[in-house]
Amino acid sequence: MKVKRMKHHRKYVRFYTTCFGFREPYKIFCDGTFIHHLVTNQITDFSQAISNILGKPAKLFTTRCVIAELHSLGESFSKSFEEARNLSLARCDHEKRKGAAACIADVIGEKNSEHFFLATQDNELRIKFREIPGVPLIFGLRKSLILEPPSTSQREFVKSSEEQRLRMTEMEKTLLKRGISKIATEDGDPTSDAHEASGNEVVPDAFISVPRKTDGPQFKRNKPKGPNPLSCKKKKVAEKPSTAPNKDGDSAKRNRKRKRTRRGTKSEGADA
Repeated sequence: MKVKRMKHHRKYVRFYTTCFGFREPYKIFCDGTFIHHLVTNQITDFSQAISNILGKPAKLFTTRCVIAELHSLGESFSKSFEEARNLSLARCDHEKRKGAAACIADVIGEKNSEHFFLATQDNELRIKFREIPGVPLIFGLRKSLILEPPSTSQREFVKSSEEQRLRMTEMEKTLLKRGISKIATEDGDPTSDAHEASGNEVVPDAFISVPRKTDGPQFKRNKPKGPNPLSCKKKKVAEKPSTAPNKDGDSAKRNRKRKRTRRGTKSEGADA
């Protein structure tokens, strides 16, 4: 069950990395309830425990307002207060202390430009941030830490933004029409509606061609290839017969034979 949960966590992290630009080391915003949960369940190394569920190194953050709230809760939260003071501080520009929920909402904002993972045990806070795109949520279940799957609103936001990115913008449509009108003018097509619509407007060459997007992968169209020269048989060249004249005056191929004498046979004849 643990291996299956780890696979799900890797899948969710990959979703936020691809769609919202999260990068390692991941930044984890911890509120007071989450810190107290870790202390209560005797999870000592906070950053290592969260790095294990994300599969990448993580750095934990909190704010002065969260630390002040833990300090105001009394002796029962004293150990949680000491642990919160050891975490890195996220920028909090509140002159007067605010509640933890209000402070978190101000720091993360509506777009989560700092790419924070929010770690909290507050159920109402998790419901609120599920509606904000690009805010991964972490909570504790006894000694286990769980990364929530992306909510439906977050998936719909990613889908709509992807569809919008693939559509042609109004600027691109205008440039495309101007390019078509120029081609029709050069070809001398009198029936072109685009030529009539363009009028006498002079369009610079730099704005006629719509630039091709090069941010994504470029694919080459497969063309038919020739045969492999190493796997082909060589062509046989036909030999032309020799046309040199014979003694008899006929054109024929002269066959020259060379006699081969054996040394042993010659010596035996000499001895005899």
